[in-house]
Amino acid sequence: MTLLDHHQVLTTDHLTRLFFHAPRTARHRLAELLDLALVDRFRFARTGGGTDPYHWVLGLAGQRFQAASRGESEPTARASSQRIARLSASPRLTHLLTVNEFFVRLGEHARRHDEAALDRWWSEQQAKQFKSSKATINPDGHGLWTRGGQTAGFWLEADTGTEPLTRVVAKLDGYHRFASGGGPRYPVLFWLASPTREEHLHRLLHAEPAGVTTATATQDADPARAVWLPGDGTQRVALEQLPSFHGSNSPANPNFVDGVLHLRS
Repeated sequence: MTLLDHHQVLTTDHLTRLFFHAPRTARHRLAELLDLALVDRFRFARTGGGTDPYHWVLGLAGQRFQAASRGESEPTARASSQRIARLSASPRLTHLLTVNEFFVRLGEHARRHDEAALDRWWSEQQAKQFKSSKATINPDGHGLWTRGGQTAGFWLEADTGTEPLTRVVAKLDGYHRFASGGGPRYPVLFWLASPTREEHLHRLLHAEPAGVTTATATQDADPARAVWLPGDGTQRVALEQLPSFHGSNSPANPNFVDGVLHLRS
């Protein structure tokens, strides 16, 4: 339930890949949680017939449990229903599912490979815990990925093909100023909708170096593999091979707890 609280919506396929060994087991367990109102669901009709997979969200009981765990007022049944309706109708739903798909792929890979771990999966809202004296950033997500004893942090920018690439590149100035103000210097990962978008973005990155480590990959590739093309490179590398600095020791950096580096989930 905490995962749904933080990331709002996951499909049946997402949850199966993260937590179960068989789709049938996943469907049975989700049906039990649905009966308890801990989760709720919605799905859409497909053009030409059929329906999309179920999209799972916190139900009334689940929302109340999570609110109580944070010491917040519990939502009414009406407020809970409205929250689900707003999410199902949100124009950002496709983008949110794209972001979550990225992290699900990493989590699924880690389930199957003992040497790998998705140590942190933070949403856009959770990433606001990072502060800097010079700038704020709004990545689509933040993560810590470990493989073979190497841990790399990253900021994710997930592309659905609707935003002009010049606007995408313009975000890098904020990341540069953020790092210069004591924030972590993590690579900015652009997860792109098509190879054409990736090619065009690299032209812009080469033309206007931003002083920030960047890497790109397309959404038809497994982000846990050596698919990341650095903005200033020609050879694709794995995520953990990208340079990563966890930032300065300060109260504004959640990587440090009581002055000690603590890379928590």
